[in-house]
Amino acid sequence: MLKVVFLFLLGVQVAYGQVKPDSAWMNQKFSMFIHWGLYSQLGGVWNGKPVSSGYSEQIQSHGGIFSDWYAAVARDFNPVDWDADAVVKLAKDAGMKSVVFTSKHHDGFCMYHSRLTDYNIVDATPYKRDVMKELAEACRRQDMRFGVYFSLIDWHFPQAYPISSHNADPLTPEHYEYNLRQVEEIMTGYGPVSEIWFDMGSLTPEQSRGLYALVSRLQPQCMISGRLGNDCSDFSVMADNEYPDYKMGVPWQTAASFFDETWGYRSWQERGEVADKRDEKIRSLIKVVSRGGNYLLNIGPKGDGSVVPFEEQVLLGMGKWLGKYGEAIYGAKANPFDYVPEWGDVTARGNNLYLFVERGKCPERIVLEGLRGRVKRAAYLGDGVLNIAEEKGVWVVYPVANGSVDSPVDVICVELEEGYEILPLHAWVAGRMLTWENAVPVNAYSSMDYYTGFRSVIAYNWMIKTAVRQLKPVLFYTEEERGKKIVLAVDGEEKEVVLDGGSRVKTQAPRVVWGNIFWKRTGGLLGSIPAVSAVDGVPEGEGWQLCGDLQPGLKWELPVGERRSVLFWQEMVADRDGDVVVEIGSGNGVMVLLNGQVVTTHSAGRGMEYNKEKIILPLKKGKNSLLIKVYNRFEKHLCFSFQPESGLSVFRLETEIYPLKSGSWHTCGVRLAHPETRNSAMRLNNLKIRY
Repeated sequence: MLKVVFLFLLGVQVAYGQVKPDSAWMNQKFSMFIHWGLYSQLGGVWNGKPVSSGYSEQIQSHGGIFSDWYAAVARDFNPVDWDADAVVKLAKDAGMKSVVFTSKHHDGFCMYHSRLTDYNIVDATPYKRDVMKELAEACRRQDMRFGVYFSLIDWHFPQAYPISSHNADPLTPEHYEYNLRQVEEIMTGYGPVSEIWFDMGSLTPEQSRGLYALVSRLQPQCMISGRLGNDCSDFSVMADNEYPDYKMGVPWQTAASFFDETWGYRSWQERGEVADKRDEKIRSLIKVVSRGGNYLLNIGPKGDGSVVPFEEQVLLGMGKWLGKYGEAIYGAKANPFDYVPEWGDVTARGNNLYLFVERGKCPERIVLEGLRGRVKRAAYLGDGVLNIAEEKGVWVVYPVANGSVDSPVDVICVELEEGYEILPLHAWVAGRMLTWENAVPVNAYSSMDYYTGFRSVIAYNWMIKTAVRQLKPVLFYTEEERGKKIVLAVDGEEKEVVLDGGSRVKTQAPRVVWGNIFWKRTGGLLGSIPAVSAVDGVPEGEGWQLCGDLQPGLKWELPVGERRSVLFWQEMVADRDGDVVVEIGSGNGVMVLLNGQVVTTHSAGRGMEYNKEKIILPLKKGKNSLLIKVYNRFEKHLCFSFQPESGLSVFRLETEIYPLKSGSWHTCGVRLAHPETRNSAMRLNNLKIRY
């Protein structure tokens, strides 16, 4: 059995304590998304002209179409070529394990027979059939899991907010009640639903919790997507067509379209070559699975209900590939190494490691650093044995030219004896002080709404090397952490600790020359990590302005728009290595980076326009770069303040004794004992542990 000497999945173990997450959902790996609705009848065209701005499923908004004109399209919507059984068979032939169908998109048109509105495919079109029911029944006949997409915004509902440029609109009380009733229709009228894929809108925490509770009560095993907002979810959803370069400790999914430009059918889309698109999507599938996620690939049927031949051919090509290489995908775990190789990706299943080697990147020697155990053999899947040898304690695979001619990557299976292990190479700590700087974070993806999504840190892990038989860790915390209950784990033994009490410790900060603070407006998403270069204490690039009237510790207000961010940058010169403390005031969300490394990222609830926190910054001798990204969600102003502190109360708290297992390598990890949600940023960046 694979033994990874690390705690990457610590975050999964701390989630709500519910029956979910559904292990069958987590092992799907590859599923079909279907964007099909009234918009498909238009195919991205209005008044004879292509509408090139925005996704084609949102043509009503991007094309500036009056609501009555758009609704009239339903009179011609007659998808006579719709065949639910054929669609499900295509999904199966593609190697997919579930189908997620758009029950209702932003236009409010229901692709099922809703009793709450006649704006649905049964009552408003000549087709008169409940296509979602047909699809649900076809899934059951063919042993395919069935899920639904549900838009939280509705451009047709009279009491909803009107169409906006961003789709992150709040829900009126009437609209929220309407959504509750429609979700209840779906959860009670279409058999088992494996997942519900909420999308867009910006709900209050009470609204998100209400919908989560409703679905969980009616279908306890139904997985709920992160786009419900306020971190009320069973799995995280990345931004559209986003492929993270990091692993996560929570269930997650990437939803992808065939083309970045659209999800719904676009008649004038330039599609290219089938083989090129097949290879692109195979690589995307591998990337998602090797990082521990599920891949949800969308098709956009035509207005007549037929599948676009190009998309069908690509899916069948992927299915053929999975028929040969599926053992490296299905039931596989994420890359167990603590690095991503330059030559490709890795998955693990049972006693096997699967190496996906990109064409053109194959080295003469594939070095598997950190692998400990006995290798039985290495071989291309179905294509012959390769040489593998242990050289100076490191296993090396010797690939040959022209491995797998039917694949965009060469797939090598390394079969090992049971009981092998993989040691982390970049996570062990040489000193005795454990901090956020030398930790390997356990990541999640927090989502207050679509635009307030970001990579959150839910745990820290370390590897330590010591010859002692037991540890008695000492914690150092500040007033910011006082009262928090954490779980401290050493070699798998977990103990809860309340950060309270202990003795006060005197600290001596280095002398610092604080440079000028500059600011500039930037993009709206909180999660994008900026990079800034500077010369002589001045940031390079356009748009930077000096914060001339910013007073230390006083709130500074900027009239920026909703869903917008502002960057603040400052250079600090320290006379030696050491910690300094700053008080930062920010708005709905903040990201703090020191010398290019993220110190903390977190968001605040609605109405929280100004929040202060004290942050320890471990400066290096010489020049240091501090970058602060402040995000404004819905407030009239973006707020910011900054003040260096003369000192900070640090408390020293001794913990209980932890016996250590045999060997010189040991694990240590910390997380919140009772996080608000599975994706909530734990905000323990000031915490230090001495062992």
